Amino acid sequence: MRVGLIILAVILVIVIGFGAIFAGSYNNLVKLDEETNAKWAQVENQLKRRADLIPNLVSTVKGYAAHEENVLLGVTQARSKLETARTPGEYAAADAQLTTALDRLNVVVEAYPELKANENFIRFQDELAGTENRIAVSRMDYNESAKVLNNKVRSFPTNIIAGMFGFAQREYFEISEQDKDVPQVNF
Repeated sequence: MRVGLIILAVILVIVIGFGAIFAGSYNNLVKLDEETNAKWAQVENQLKRRADLIPNLVSTVKGYAAHEENVLLGVTQARSKLETARTPGEYAAADAQLTTALDRLNVVVEAYPELKANENFIRFQDELAGTENRIAVSRMDYNESAKVLNNKVRSFPTNIIAGMFGFAQREYFEISEQDKDVPQVNF
């Protein structure tokens, strides 16, 4: 009888131990998942802020460079693609297209010295430059959070729990090779 109780107690301790490990791993995955969601929301927030600045910048330039319609149209189209993106890959592609369009806009602006001195244009330029920096920081924070979550999801024994409850690896927000350098927004 006494041996039976000892065996039962050992089994109970093992079950409780595995339950604690299981619960701790699950809770850690939930925490990492939510942290990654929050970081991604911040990336989206900064990209939205950037997209919201573009119409003001375009309308300011439009007053000076009315005959540069193709360049302004390219910026507007690139902005709309950024707003319809849903995944980190789509955001990265749209961001690359917007950066290229803004580079073309920069060439147009160089032809209009009076535009570069315009107070509204200078203000939008400063806001855009600050937003570019915030995007870079948010992108870095998200990718770091995704890395931690991805490591956890792929590591044993957490990968078993992750699979059971649908936790998956996150896509990194990667930029194209041409966009590795911070875009010049110094109009």
